[in-house]
Amino acid sequence: MIVVTGATGNVGRSLVRILAEAGEQVRATSRGISEADVPQGVRHRRADLTAPDGLLPVFDGADALFLQNGGASADQLNTRDILDAAKAGGVTRVVLLSSQGVATRPESPSHGAVMRSIEDAVRESGMDWTILRPGGLDSNRYAWAEPVRTQRTIAAPFAGVGLPTVDPDDVAEVAAAVLREDGHTGRVYTLTGPAPVTPREQAEAIGAAIGEPIRFVEQTRDEALAQMVRFMPEPVAETTLAILGEPTPEEQRVSPDVERVLGRAPRPFAAWAHRNAAVFR
Repeated sequence: MIVVTGATGNVGRSLVRILAEAGEQVRATSRGISEADVPQGVRHRRADLTAPDGLLPVFDGADALFLQNGGASADQLNTRDILDAAKAGGVTRVVLLSSQGVATRPESPSHGAVMRSIEDAVRESGMDWTILRPGGLDSNRYAWAEPVRTQRTIAAPFAGVGLPTVDPDDVAEVAAAVLREDGHTGRVYTLTGPAPVTPREQAEAIGAAIGEPIRFVEQTRDEALAQMVRFMPEPVAETTLAILGEPTPEEQRVSPDVERVLGRAPRPFAAWAHRNAAVFR
C-alpha cells in the first residue's frame, strides 16, 4: 500500500488518482481530507504531519510513502519522527516532494534551507529514497483565476522573463512511476516543463484556452511585493520575486528528468491552461 500525504494538493490529488487507476492500494491523507476528495474506493485518513505521535495508524500496513511538507516550516515539521513512524508501520520506500530551490537558492530560509533539512532526514532514514525537485508549478497561476473571471485581466511583474514551469500532473506521474518501479533509489530528479514561458505568454495561453483575449498589465517589483505580502511572509515574497525577475541559469534550464522517467516530453503550459480552462471562465 502507498500512503500519499498532501493528498488534497495540486500534486497529491493527481497522484492519488493515477495510483488508483493503476490498481494500487492507496491511503490518502491530509489535515482536512474527506471522502469527496478521493476517487471511489480509495481509503483516506485525516492526519497532521506536525503531530507525528498520531501518525502510526496512517502508515500501518504501508510499504511506500509520498511525502511533502504541506507548507510547514522546519520548526513545525519533525521529519525524522515522521519517517520513524513510517518505518514502524512497514514503509521501506519514500519519495519526497522537495524543491529546485534546494540547489538554486540554498541560503534562502524560505526556499532552500527548509527543504534541505527535510532532504537530509530522508537520506538518513535508512529507507530507499528518491527526491523530486520541481521548479515552479503551472498551477501557481490559479492565483490569476479571479481577475481573469471578473476583469479578463492579469497583472504580474517581469512580463518577459521566462521560466520552464512544470505541470503538476507531470510531477504526479513521475512520483507514481518512482513509487511503483525499481531503479530510482538514491536519485534526485529536477522536474521542469519543456521550455521557458514568460508571464505574458502564460496570459496569452489562458486567453486561448477560454477563447477570449486577456489584458496583461505589467507590475513593478514594488507593486508585486505589496500584493504578495498580503498572503505570504515578506522574506518568501522577496525570494520568489528574485526567482521570477532574476532567475539563475539553472532555474531557466530545461531538465531532461521528466522525459527520462516517463519516456515522453513534459506537457507545455498551454496544455495545463486548456485542461483547467473552466477555472478561468
